Amino acid sequence: MPLFKRKPFDLAKPPEDLEPSELVYQVRFTKEIFRDYQEYLNRINLYRQRVWMCKSTGKSNLTYEEAMVTEKHAIQKVQQLPNDLVAPALRIIQFSMLSLRDLADLVTKKLQKDLFVGAELYGKKDDGLYPCRVLKIVENGVGKTQYEVALLGENKKITENAILHGEDLVWKKTPFNRKILKSFIRESTCRSIPWVLHEKLAQKHGISTDLPEELRSKFFLQGGQLVNRTKKRKNENRNNVGEANGESGKFKRNKGETGKPDASKEENNQPEDEPVKYPIDDLLVKPGPDDPLFTDRPSPSRDFNVPMDCIGDLLMVWDFCSSFSRVLNLWPFSLEDFENAICHKDSNLVLIVETHSALLRILIKDDGEYSLALQNKKRKSKISLITWTEYVCDFLEMINVTELCSCMTTIKRGHYGLLDANAKLGILRELVCHALETDLIRGKLDDLIEQRRALGATVRGEALEYARKKREEKEQLKGESNGLVVKENSMESTGSNPHMAENGEENGDMMEEVISSRQSNAFVNRKQLNGQSKKGEKQKLDPKVEAENITNSNEKEEQKQLTGEKKEDQEKKSKEKREQRKEYFKREMEKRSIRTNPLGKDRDYNRYWWFRRDGRIFVESSDSKQWGYYCAKEEVDALMSSLNPKGERERALQQQLEKFYPRISLELQKRSKDLAQKIALEEAVLRRSTRVRAPPRENPANAFLKYVNKWKED
Repeated sequence: MPLFKRKPFDLAKPPEDLEPSELVYQVRFTKEIFRDYQEYLNRINLYRQRVWMCKSTGKSNLTYEEAMVTEKHAIQKVQQLPNDLVAPALRIIQFSMLSLRDLADLVTKKLQKDLFVGAELYGKKDDGLYPCRVLKIVENGVGKTQYEVALLGENKKITENAILHGEDLVWKKTPFNRKILKSFIRESTCRSIPWVLHEKLAQKHGISTDLPEELRSKFFLQGGQLVNRTKKRKNENRNNVGEANGESGKFKRNKGETGKPDASKEENNQPEDEPVKYPIDDLLVKPGPDDPLFTDRPSPSRDFNVPMDCIGDLLMVWDFCSSFSRVLNLWPFSLEDFENAICHKDSNLVLIVETHSALLRILIKDDGEYSLALQNKKRKSKISLITWTEYVCDFLEMINVTELCSCMTTIKRGHYGLLDANAKLGILRELVCHALETDLIRGKLDDLIEQRRALGATVRGEALEYARKKREEKEQLKGESNGLVVKENSMESTGSNPHMAENGEENGDMMEEVISSRQSNAFVNRKQLNGQSKKGEKQKLDPKVEAENITNSNEKEEQKQLTGEKKEDQEKKSKEKREQRKEYFKREMEKRSIRTNPLGKDRDYNRYWWFRRDGRIFVESSDSKQWGYYCAKEEVDALMSSLNPKGERERALQQQLEKFYPRISLELQKRSKDLAQKIALEEAVLRRSTRVRAPPRENPANAFLKYVNKWKED
């Protein structure tokens, strides 16, 4: 059950006295029933907020439904843990004081040494490593445990039995990992640090529920629950202080309110009803009078060459080969060429042969199960145009998928081209899935992640440096303005008081000793000016002096204006440079993209995909059974105009389309031009005389027949 702000959440109880014909509202994924539509809407809005946490994996910032799906997948993985390892793992977990990470590491370390009957691993024999299965644990009484194992051959058939020591048995891939063990620990316990197993689970496996002696000084059992003595004592002291001050519970103190209980939290952790705020779930959005005029959503094109149920595999295989083309040493090809090649009946088509060969070479270099199978068959590591089908058959024997193994007879006869598109794409899909687990691809992914992190760190560093410079400039300007104000104030305070001048005249002898002749003359002049002002006389400046002052002020203003213009130009250039750097980092991050994610979903949960190397926007139905695509800018414009931003899904999809709109439009326009040229060439071929018929490879539709792998390994 998902946690609400890390605490259990109680579902709403069904209404009492429901009539069979009464109209009610039911939450799809919790089966809660409401009479009132507003209550139902509030509960749905709460479930759509990202305040939920998966109890099994500890993932937070999820919606309720996402937390349910995550928890379901985690439980399925936990159930894959071998039954023979459950009890030993639970004994290690019970009353452990380690953190979750350290506890998972400890369980992993100890369980790797505990081999059990039925475990499939690798055994060392005659300087070789062979797959085997543990049949029996043999105790020799000397202190070392031996194991009777069955060596496995093709299709996991038993070839012979042997007795091996524990150190001769190696896990190639353990049946559990830290992530699964973390979920297992969370699912098995009702409390953390110390970790306490569920009582029924402990009784089932015969594990004691009595508190160990070393923990009794810190904890004690109360009402079947473990209580911390220190926290219990602190709570009691806090309650005693509250009672002494006349406080009987928690109070909410607002302005002008004292002693009123906090009614903001309801019982059972139920939140208050809130007014509806958009965006909400798309299916709950109702038309409003203030809504804009939405256009009709255009119907996507569905003219694919391969069957509809193969489109997903087609896109996945093509996207993988395009993304890792350098690692695979495979020259990139377009999606149309790949689709046409899959539907072609030629058994040794270069594009198909090179694609299979590149994926098989990755598996051979990994020195994994496939490489071991080839060594047992004593095959060479070089794949050629003649032998590539043999390596494909070896791979099919290794994975042992019934649907694909039935194709081996056709492939061995040299008729690969006669396979249907489902079988061809099924083989390629399995090759891609196994290639993703190789060290070479994982190493490339790690490098891309590190490069993205380094780019992100550089972007953040430049942003911080720019902010620091702006802050220093502001402080400098502020300091300069403060300095000018201080200077003016000081000048006014030293020379503008007439009383100081009068006192200076009366005590001239004393002032001559303290004040310089220049300052005394200034005081005398000020007194004369003050006397003239009292009599109402005005002093006129010399016209030449006045003209010089005006000229100087004009020159200063022109210098200030030029300085301001230079500063504006510098700021403009700096801004352009920052924008260029921003675009550069954006392009570099996109080059290092590690996977393709959908742009978003519409109201009916249809997913929208955009592949940068193709340009089209593909539409996948919610059940993944129908596919379509948009290939014109006008169709994308109509799609964006049909989305309702009041819905959560369509709002997010609209934002992503707006974000990538310039690039999508550019790619679609380029695609339209290429398509127009292609059609013109096809028409030119058709208009030629039948007596001078062009070879089929000159037709643009048959461009996939000319494919050459320019990055092929020697």
